[in-house]
Order: sequence, then C-alpha cells, then structure tokens
Amino acid sequence: MGRKTGVAEFEESPPDDFDPSNPYKDPVAMFEMREHIVREKWIDIEKAKILREKLKWCYRIEGVNHLQKCRHLVQQYLDSTRGIGWGKDQRPPSLHGPKVEAAASE
Repeated sequence: MGRKTGVAEFEESPPDDFDPSNPYKDPVAMFEMREHIVREKWIDIEKAKILREKLKWCYRIEGVNHLQKCRHLVQQYLDSTRGIGWGKDQRPPSLHGPKVEAAASE
C-alpha cells in the first residue's frame, strides 16, 4: 500500500451568492462563507507559526547580533500576527489591545 498522491481540491474563493446584508437568506451560502473565513484564518495562523519558527532559528544562530540581523523577521512576524485571532474580525488594530478605561467625569 502506497501513499495517495492526489491533492485535495476545494473552492478557494468566497461564495458568489452570499449577501452580507441578509446572511440568513441563503443558508448554504452562509455556511460556505463561514468555512471560507475559517480556512483563511487557519492559513494566516499557520503562516505566523512558520515565521515564528524562522525567528527562533535566527535568534539562536545570530546570538548577540540578533537585533540587527533578525529585524526583518521580527517585523514580518508582528505584521502577520495583527488581527488574526478568533473574534477580531472587523475591529481596527487599535482595539485589539487591553481595554482603556475612560476617565469618569463628575
């Protein structure tokens, strides 16, 4: 018994008939859209993991020079991790951090 050499094929684009103003109009399109969003999030998360491994390797290899030599990887990693967590879909990056309490006016 050998390994299967086929590649799984799936639709990579969002569904054409999904209406964001009325998502419950077509339940099949809503389900396909949800699958598409989840798939894209997992791809972004895995890309960030790969960059993190490259960054760890660079830190180990470069030693004390890692601040200069690995700066480009740090920037790529930070850019790739902005807004990719679950529940951070539509919020701007300024709202992703801890909440800032408003000063109470008396």
